[in-house]
Amino acid sequence: MKVLVVGGGGREHALCWKLKRSPSVSEVVCAPGNPGITRDARCVDISAEDVDGLMGLALAEKPDLVVIGPEVPLVLGLGNQLRAEGFPVFGPDKAAANLEGSKSFSKRLMYEAGVPTARFEVHVDVDEAVDTIRSWGAPIVVKASGLAAGKGVVVAQTEKEAIDAVRDMLSGNSFGDAGSQVVIEECLIGEEASCLFIVSGDTILPLASSQDHKALLDGDKGPNTGGMGAYSPAPCVTADVESVVLETIARPIIAALKKRGAEFIGILYAGVMLTEEGPKTLEFNVRFGDPECQPLMSRLKSDLGLVLLAAANKALDGVTLEWEEGTALCVVVTSEGYPASFEKGQVIGGLDAVEAAGAAVFHAGTAEKDGAIVNAGGRVLGVTAVAPTVKEAQSIVYGALEKLEWPGAFYRKDIGYRAVARGEG
Repeated sequence: MKVLVVGGGGREHALCWKLKRSPSVSEVVCAPGNPGITRDARCVDISAEDVDGLMGLALAEKPDLVVIGPEVPLVLGLGNQLRAEGFPVFGPDKAAANLEGSKSFSKRLMYEAGVPTARFEVHVDVDEAVDTIRSWGAPIVVKASGLAAGKGVVVAQTEKEAIDAVRDMLSGNSFGDAGSQVVIEECLIGEEASCLFIVSGDTILPLASSQDHKALLDGDKGPNTGGMGAYSPAPCVTADVESVVLETIARPIIAALKKRGAEFIGILYAGVMLTEEGPKTLEFNVRFGDPECQPLMSRLKSDLGLVLLAAANKALDGVTLEWEEGTALCVVVTSEGYPASFEKGQVIGGLDAVEAAGAAVFHAGTAEKDGAIVNAGGRVLGVTAVAPTVKEAQSIVYGALEKLEWPGAFYRKDIGYRAVARGEG
């Protein structure tokens, strides 16, 4: 079958890479794609946010399946329009995508559905938000309600830091419309994990567990980012934890959406904190995580095309997934200065040598200029390897990264450290 993948980041590269290797897939088309994705798909230069352009592409290409990678086209309703034209689509409709598109909606729906989560308040007024912060004290979490590319979250260690974040979002407009509302939450304590599920109506199929590293610096220090690395499986997500997350978080939220008339087809991503009281929900996403997708696709043995098509056609019941043993680990290479300002257009060399050292290179924020690969975004590469243990996967990835020829590169040196610290690496 022919598959159209929407998006052009590291997540979409991993999906195209896996789909190309799926026996059921004869051709992969990606819009807009990136220089790395051209090795695995035919790329068409149409923005992932250009709904009309993407509809025209789908009508011209007539794919057997459309996979929508990023959250923005989902929130814009691309899934609705594609389904109206009869295309099988992996990705939720606009109403269900609001679970990620609006953190205030998501938190209220969690409360309605009885999903365990942090205490919260939603504010549009700076003074009222400041009063809440001073009443609750720190540490405390401040989130821009709308889409902020994974960066609209501040885990404030002091009241001043939280108040500055609120003023920046509501008055300084640092996140535009995404920050016109803020969600203030109590700060949950524990270990964070990513629990992803393929959802098709009432059928919910868990993916292998993974753990992201949101903070910029080693030891989970520094500002939040879109993700500096991930690995799968996450030892902290035991079979018991997975069962609790499925029954107390995934099933209730999908049922609550259905009650509102929003049937979910696609990926439900539950970011959870494993607290002393049990798993609690930090946030929901409605698509594969980035960088969690890279290690998950590296471990998946099943035919991805068949699995996603079954979900799109509401035929997921009875489908099972097979996974490679061991650990897949992805280190994200960013432009120096990310998540703040950074210089674009720097030539990136040594990519063949990195792969020759045993790692796969998934492109995210790259472009081609005068025949060379250059950085074109904050998160640029996802260097990934599979090995029997976390330590061995670390050794392969970090050894391969020594071959990278890019003085402006930055990456954490401790991805997977929690698994190693637990003695399970």
